Amino acid sequence: MKASFPQSFQYISSTQLTQLFNRANNLNHAAQIHAHLITGDYISSPFLFNSLLNLYSKYGHISQSLSLFSASNSRTHFDGTKNVFTYTSLIAHLSRCSLPSKALTFFNEMRGRGISPNHFTFSAVLPSCGGAAVGRQMHSLIRKHGFESDVFVGSALVDMYAKSGEIMCAWMVFDEMPERNLVSWNSVIVGFLRNGCYIKAIDFFRSLIGEDLIRPDQVSLSSVLSACANICGAAIGRQVHGIVVKNGLEYLAYVKNSLMDMYSKCGVFDDAEKLFRTIEDRDVVTWNVMMMGFVQNGSFEEACNYFWIMRREGIFPDEVSFSTVLHASAGIAALDQGCLVHNQITKTGFSVNTCVASSLVTMYAKCGSLFDARRAFAENQEHNVISWTAMISAYQQHGCADQVVEMFDEMLKAGIKPDYITFVSVLSACGHTGRVGEGFSYFNMMSESYKMNPGLEHYACMVDLLGRAGRLNEAKRFVEKMPIEPDISVWGALLGACRKHGDIDMGKEVAERLFQIEPNNPGNYVLLRNMYARGGRLEEANEVRRLMEFNKVRKEPGYSWLDVRNTTHVFKAHDRSHFMTNEIYEKLGELEELVRRKGYVAEIQYAINDVGEYKERSLWYHSEKLALAYGLLSLPVGATIRIKKNLRTCGDCHTVMKFASEIFEREIVLRDINRFHRFAGGQCSCGDYW
Repeated sequence: MKASFPQSFQYISSTQLTQLFNRANNLNHAAQIHAHLITGDYISSPFLFNSLLNLYSKYGHISQSLSLFSASNSRTHFDGTKNVFTYTSLIAHLSRCSLPSKALTFFNEMRGRGISPNHFTFSAVLPSCGGAAVGRQMHSLIRKHGFESDVFVGSALVDMYAKSGEIMCAWMVFDEMPERNLVSWNSVIVGFLRNGCYIKAIDFFRSLIGEDLIRPDQVSLSSVLSACANICGAAIGRQVHGIVVKNGLEYLAYVKNSLMDMYSKCGVFDDAEKLFRTIEDRDVVTWNVMMMGFVQNGSFEEACNYFWIMRREGIFPDEVSFSTVLHASAGIAALDQGCLVHNQITKTGFSVNTCVASSLVTMYAKCGSLFDARRAFAENQEHNVISWTAMISAYQQHGCADQVVEMFDEMLKAGIKPDYITFVSVLSACGHTGRVGEGFSYFNMMSESYKMNPGLEHYACMVDLLGRAGRLNEAKRFVEKMPIEPDISVWGALLGACRKHGDIDMGKEVAERLFQIEPNNPGNYVLLRNMYARGGRLEEANEVRRLMEFNKVRKEPGYSWLDVRNTTHVFKAHDRSHFMTNEIYEKLGELEELVRRKGYVAEIQYAINDVGEYKERSLWYHSEKLALAYGLLSLPVGATIRIKKNLRTCGDCHTVMKFASEIFEREIVLRDINRFHRFAGGQCSCGDYW
């Protein structure tokens, strides 16, 4: 048993002090030893001085180490305590505490005092050489001192270059190393992984396996599993799993978590679940991996369930847990679920975490509560590009283009540099409100002001912007002049514009391109067929339908759902399966009579699958109207009705929702596949431009 630390002591020798260093286990002990070193005049001993530095750093008080080190500058009688070991120790602690500038400062001070760095010093300072330029200077110095062949210095050099994004330099250093250890191999594998060179990481791992004297550890295995996950390489991942078992490392939680993550991201979620059930001591990381797996596979409800099971088992969530379960709640627009998670966040003190606060903004926005999203953003005192972008995206999703532009300007004034996603939201907002000039201004700002190359999402937004404004020929020319190959999002935006403005000939041309790129997407066929049908070209519409049958492409059925008293009620067109079917259809009849008095005229162009007089009648059996009727029947008077739909809402339903919001004096929030529509007082937040 370890001897206890004395509460007080008189005179003790340097040998006894050395023993006290081994028995110290908190900051108070370090302070007592420090006081005795001074009173006993032992502070001038380099060994004891260095031990005290290490003790302060060990317990997370690097500031005390710095104070001690700086104090010695003013006491020339014990300035001799500073030698290469003392400096190396301090530099190593500063590097580990993410204080690179201070580490480099003391490295330069050491050299200025005429103390030559050794191989341990270089290994300690290299992690603080963040930029490639500083790293190359340090590399030259290492050559000058003759330490380039040292295995520890070489490994640190590989790691430094890899973290600086200079992966080829890292590989060259590794290739020239006369001796390599496991750290050297891991540095290269992790470097390839961090720089997105997943195949290279896997190839290097294969080379490591071929080494006779070196065996992979949990870092090697977790890194290569992550590489497999990023390329959806389940077959390779299974081989790595076999190596894990062969080396007897399957019991390590770190490795098991990596295996679960690999199987989840590769779409083999059953294997991830089997592994999860074999783990007895599940930590928060294990639960997080499982919840993220459910989210990645679209099982949002299961992700939420696992969060609450984790809490019942006494595991405290971290920021990843909260962000994941909020993402899951947003995925199914479960506002009540999100509110319960928000309560947990408040109780555990994570509301000040910027990542969690941003996830709260996104959750509330995607659940249809823009008010709560604004409040969550306002309550967060520290904002970064992620939180700003979350709020800008929230306004964009709800059709509040003016607020998008205002928030973007505020963000720039706050000195925050916008990122890729920020510009997607701003450009999309311009497209949904017809701001063509402003849209092009922001698009040009990306490259001119921020040296950012626009991506496919940005080009799709610009095509959508021009298309919605009716400038189809300009939109087509814009696509043809793109410096990168247009993808389905770009061509899809142009096809949607053709549908909106009835340009059948261009629509046919664009649709045929999309049939080649994604032949199994029913949406493209349906859009072209609808265009033909509305243009009176019924034979061509039937031909598209026959093409769908030939290619075995099925149109996704439309569903709408809403939550009432913790139960989700799902409806499809002409649905009569609900236990309140009779009351729902009676309410629809009442609603129809009321909206007709307000001037409603059926928009039968949205009933393309029906003929004759039944066209108008079938419009009233659309899934979102059935959900609306049930909401009017079941929710308290004045309560907001929140409806979700898996497809784009039709124009006739949009019109009826506007009338209903005015007649019943209710706020109706409809979330379709594209955006939110907030109906109030007979108006929609989209301004009928969606």
